[in-house]
Amino acid sequence: MQSLIIHMPGSTNRAANVEHLLYTLPQAEVVEAVNGRDVVAQNGQALRGGDLHQPHYPFPLSPGEVGCFLSHRRCWQHIVDAGWDHGLIVEDDLALDAPGWGDTLALLAEHADAESFIRLPAKRREVPRDVIAEQGQSKLFLPKVIGLQTVAQVVGREAAKRLLAVTEVLDRPVDTFLQMHWVHGQRIQTILPNGVSELTQELGGSTIQKRKSGNKISREFKRALYRAQVSARPQKG
Repeated sequence: MQSLIIHMPGSTNRAANVEHLLYTLPQAEVVEAVNGRDVVAQNGQALRGGDLHQPHYPFPLSPGEVGCFLSHRRCWQHIVDAGWDHGLIVEDDLALDAPGWGDTLALLAEHADAESFIRLPAKRREVPRDVIAEQGQSKLFLPKVIGLQTVAQVVGREAAKRLLAVTEVLDRPVDTFLQMHWVHGQRIQTILPNGVSELTQELGGSTIQKRKSGNKISREFKRALYRAQVSARPQKG
């Protein structure tokens, strides 16, 4: 399995972790992150105001979220162009715990293929609908509701083609879009526990600076309503 590490060259505080990941991950290489601020300033990407898909997404996309989405699309395209069966895509604040990560690699070696999209989230928030396989303490399962964040995932070539075809226009962040299985048609699985964690705060905080939209109470209400609408459409077993 090959690995792609999304990294913005100017993020010097993350450079040492990238070097460590290059040494640790299988057949790893760095993919330069897309600068969303430049893309937005140059009108270089078709964007919509949260109304392309249902439910309506209530917040405007920030330049950082645009860059993050396009960085993942760049990796999906890389997997397709290279003809890989599947590839591991990680963000540059990834950290790994050896025992759990070993079990995760064993599950991936057995089950990942060109049709796969397997999330390796840092937070244990997803509830299984169906458990597919187990290795040590780790379980590969189909979650009822797909979780957020994209620190690590394995993406198959056919899955990448499918996602590229439906993301030429963006209207919400990449992790939020990936929850919408009824739009992209991609079966998304998860491995938990998996040995994955994030060093976001240790490395200087998130590189995605989100714009505030309205007051805090209004934002929280909109966020809760949106999540309820997503939760009402669980993946089928």
